[in-house]
Amino acid sequence: MKNDKRFSDALKLTLTALAAAALPACAASLPSLPGTGGAPQPQAELPEAQAPTYADLVTFARAAPLVAIVTVDDQAVFPVERAPDLAPGRARLYLESLTRNLLTSPTGVGESLTFVTDVDRDADGDAPDLEEQDFIVFASLVPGRPGEVQLVSSRAILAAGPSIEERVRRVLRQLAAADSPPTATGVRDVISVPGNLAGESETQMFVETARGAPVSLSVVRRPGQQPQWGVSFGEIVDSAARPPAPETLEWFALACFLPRELPESAFLQADSDARQRARADYAFVLEELGRCERRFT
Repeated sequence: MKNDKRFSDALKLTLTALAAAALPACAASLPSLPGTGGAPQPQAELPEAQAPTYADLVTFARAAPLVAIVTVDDQAVFPVERAPDLAPGRARLYLESLTRNLLTSPTGVGESLTFVTDVDRDADGDAPDLEEQDFIVFASLVPGRPGEVQLVSSRAILAAGPSIEERVRRVLRQLAAADSPPTATGVRDVISVPGNLAGESETQMFVETARGAPVSLSVVRRPGQQPQWGVSFGEIVDSAARPPAPETLEWFALACFLPRELPESAFLQADSDARQRARADYAFVLEELGRCERRFT
C-alpha cells in the first residue's frame, strides 16, 4: 500500500458505506491474484486461451457508454456487514482510479473514476492490493454522482495490456462506423431451387433482424465445386455476396444470433427435397460462420 493515502481510513469507510448503498450491482469478478506480501504486483493481461473473445468485447462495448483504461490509485475494503451477499473467500473493494485513457464516453470525465469490484482473497485471507495496476473498464456513469461509474457486467473489468487494449480499440472503431449491421433475430422465407445439372442448386434465406432491416443469405452449389455462400445487407439480393470476415460486426450479427435450425414456418415450399436442401445449406452456413464463443458474457 502507498504511504501517501489519498483519503484517510475514516473517509474510506464513509465512501464504502455510500458505495454499498449506491453501487451493489456493479460488483465484478476479477481473477484470483497471488499474495503480494505487502507489495503491489502488476497483473498481466490474460493469456489468449483465457482472454475475452471478440463476442465478449462487442457485448461489453455495446452495453457501455463509457470505456476507459484506468490505474487503480487507492482502495478500501468493504466491511463484512456492508457486503452480506459476498461469496466466501471474496472481498469487495471500493476503488479510486486515475483515468489513463478515455476510449469512449458520452461526456467528458474527470481524472478520477471510482467503482466497486469483487475479488478473490489472498491465501492468507487478505484482500489483494490492486493499486498501481491498470484495467479496462466498461461502465455507465452514475447520474448525479460525478466521477462514479457502474460496471455494465459483473466481469466488465479486464487487466490492461497492449494486446487487449488494441482489441478493444478495434471493436470501438467498428461500432463507431456509420453502417453498423443489424442483429439477426430469426430466419424467414426460405426457398431452394434445383439447377439444370445434377447437384446444382441455389438457396435463399431471408433473415429477420432486430430493427427490421433486410438481410439475406444465399448458397449456390455447382457440380464438382465447393458450395459458395454469402450475405447481403440491403434490399437487393447480391449474387456476388461473400461471407463476412471473422471478428467483424457482420460476423457477430450472424454467428452469435442466428438460430441453430430453420423453423418450419420459414419454408415457402412444401417439397421435401427443397426443404432438405435448404436445411443442408443452412447447416453449411452455420459451420462456415463458426461458433460464437463467449468466456465473459
